[in-house]
Amino acid sequence: MIKLVAIDIDGTLLSDNHEITPEVHTAIHKAKAKGVKVVLCTGRPLTGVQQYLTDLELKREGDYVITFNGAMVQDTFTKEVMSHLTLDYDSVVDIYNMSREIGLHMHYSDVDNLYTPNRDIGKYTVYESYMTNTPLFYVPVEEIPKDVMASKVMFIDETEVLEPAIAKIPTAFGEKYNLVRSSPYFLEVLNPEASKGSAVERLAKKLGIQQSEVMCIGDQENDSTMIEYAGVGVAMDNAIDKIKDMADFITLSNNESGVAHAINKYVLEG
Repeated sequence: MIKLVAIDIDGTLLSDNHEITPEVHTAIHKAKAKGVKVVLCTGRPLTGVQQYLTDLELKREGDYVITFNGAMVQDTFTKEVMSHLTLDYDSVVDIYNMSREIGLHMHYSDVDNLYTPNRDIGKYTVYESYMTNTPLFYVPVEEIPKDVMASKVMFIDETEVLEPAIAKIPTAFGEKYNLVRSSPYFLEVLNPEASKGSAVERLAKKLGIQQSEVMCIGDQENDSTMIEYAGVGVAMDNAIDKIKDMADFITLSNNESGVAHAINKYVLEG
């Protein structure tokens, strides 16, 4: 019996029009009425999920959200932070230096804002700010506060620029951080212990829910750890091949209410 459903947002919960379909909305409400925990699990910052938490009524007592690709787990009712795995000043500067070395734009986030040390601000930094409703600030690298606590850092650029640059990243750098591709133009750099899978696991243990009672739904590489952890791992029909290959079930696409299809099959009918 599924007791916890973790759902990615972009490409999964949302259609290509950035909307939650009525079918998905209904399925989530029925799952909650059955006593199932429904948790949004996203690479977005907290500011970028508020409207969906409100729309889905996921701010009630006992509700949680996982943001920053697993770096932060928070109770949405009390606002208490269950865990927050961050990157310190030395790490942010180290990642900035790597971005310069391989020729990529970068930005980093704390709980409230988005920052970039790039005077020539990348268009996908502006896009990220707009899509997640997060204030954006230009902060030269020499002015980054020594007490910075970055929830994540992102390398961002066009796919044809990003992919060859990623190939230049030394193995040693990849061993210091958790590097995850969340879209064709985003490579996210996280605390080495932060991932969606580890966050879902921590939350499930806190709630006394067994691994076999967890269903996770996603579409991109950054969803791989939670798909792997889940008792039932679900890939969207629009997911990348890696996610489809590791999933227990492939549901319909995000434009066909695939989340609802999975919830109906494993939660409401299961």
